[in-house]
Amino acid sequence: MNHLPQTTRHRLQKISQIPSVWEGDRRSVVGFRGLSDSEGQGKEECIIWVDGSEGFVRAMDIVSPDAGPEAVVRTLLRAIENPHSPAQPARPQKIVVRNRELQFFLRGALQDLQIVIDYVPQLPLIDELFRSFESVDKSRPPALPPNYEPLLTQIAQEFWEAAPWDLLADYDIIALEINHWGVGTIYGCVMGMLGREYGIILYRSLESLKQFRLAALSEKSQEQLEQAFLGQDCWFLNFEPTEAIIPEIEDEEDFDLGDLESDEIEPLFGSVHPYEGIRPFLDEEEAKVVAFSLQAFLRFFEGNQKALTKDPIGKLQKSYRFSHERATDKQEWITIKVSTLPELAAEFLEMIEAQEEEDEDNLQKLQLPIRDDLIPENAFLSLGMIPWAFVETLQNQSKTHYQSQGATAQGEGLPVIVVQTSRPKAKDMIDTLQEEGGLEAICFNPGEDPWAEIAYDLGILQAKNGSLYIFGEFTNDDPEHLQARKKWDKRCQETGGYCGLIVAMGITGSSRGNPQLHDMLALFEAKSLDPKTLAMGVLQLMPQFD
Repeated sequence: MNHLPQTTRHRLQKISQIPSVWEGDRRSVVGFRGLSDSEGQGKEECIIWVDGSEGFVRAMDIVSPDAGPEAVVRTLLRAIENPHSPAQPARPQKIVVRNRELQFFLRGALQDLQIVIDYVPQLPLIDELFRSFESVDKSRPPALPPNYEPLLTQIAQEFWEAAPWDLLADYDIIALEINHWGVGTIYGCVMGMLGREYGIILYRSLESLKQFRLAALSEKSQEQLEQAFLGQDCWFLNFEPTEAIIPEIEDEEDFDLGDLESDEIEPLFGSVHPYEGIRPFLDEEEAKVVAFSLQAFLRFFEGNQKALTKDPIGKLQKSYRFSHERATDKQEWITIKVSTLPELAAEFLEMIEAQEEEDEDNLQKLQLPIRDDLIPENAFLSLGMIPWAFVETLQNQSKTHYQSQGATAQGEGLPVIVVQTSRPKAKDMIDTLQEEGGLEAICFNPGEDPWAEIAYDLGILQAKNGSLYIFGEFTNDDPEHLQARKKWDKRCQETGGYCGLIVAMGITGSSRGNPQLHDMLALFEAKSLDPKTLAMGVLQLMPQFD
């Protein structure tokens, strides 16, 4: 097929045409990714469409060299319909390419779109773009200074083989007193005992180390943990699997980097600072400090393994001398004092234990069973909103039980969960909530079925006496629920955190799925609850065996 479907052509013809010329091309990414073909990573090709009149890229894709000319058309259609910001959807008056075959292919594919497709030997805008890509890559500093790269690579291999994480926990801090090159004492924290991240963090100050520990223990959300991580002041050595190993990793959750050999991992050196963020390279001064610090750490670890097996680790202190070639070709000797900090380790361990006790206490407070017997079987359930005038009508309707929480008219209306069932079952449901003091709150909590590998959004009702009831299980890939949930959250914000539960009858009548005013037997005003308040985490569906 060498032309677009008729429906697509009609859709594109509705997009306004602008008097501009676009350049289009596909080129190898070798040169601006810092890669060579021998590395096996630079064989991709970049498809790019540039607006010659405005001077900006409308669309760009990285594709396999095996991709046919159809890939160029796909990127072009994106440039027309969904271009990169700040461009607006538009059809060009003219397209120029530097490949004759591509020119003829585009003429066939784009017929009836009133776009002129021409051949030109050169594409000045795209040429300039690729030159800038190359210059940016060449100006990027190397990950390690050439003078220190062989030494640091060797030290990293020795560090991996020594595996200090087999003995040292992340609260066993090792102090390295350098007092040279403007550096005082740095603090080494080994990662790897938990089997997740492997390496060592060298904190440039004790204050930074303590601040991160406090933040990591107190902050719970992913964003807050990320913020705490970026607030560190340290150098690091991390280990990652080599590119050859990555395709062999089948299950990332069960994968343990510690099972790999030294030739299957690669070291990554860098720095973290509150002002710089993560920087994946070291300059010469930093490389020098890190190299001698790691050598001193390894000597200390290998020479004191018996003492380091004790729990807790006692006070140990050793000094090591190293020679260093100065720029004047003269040798200088430096002494690094290495010591354990048992008092600090005890302080950190106490913090961890206190947090674990707090989490356990919170869990014990929530031992109320989460029940699923409040909502009748086969009830109709929906998330929606009722206008404030309708809320007032329900308040004044004598046959409707109304529970107020003090909600006032804010936003377009009150977000509500509607449960429609038969009259007797609706009455039972209302009676149950009344016996438990009424309805306190409504929230959505993540849940999962580990057996079927399905993730849920669990709707939960909290009664005044603390009882919890599941009112709905919504799969996370249901677009209808995702849209309804998005509206629910927005409306709850507008009402200041108020929402409601409507209990209605009429499940077998003509109003099934759309209960009317006379069907509504109760409106319970409630508060929209953040699931973090309940601290239940992800709830798992577990099988029950008799």
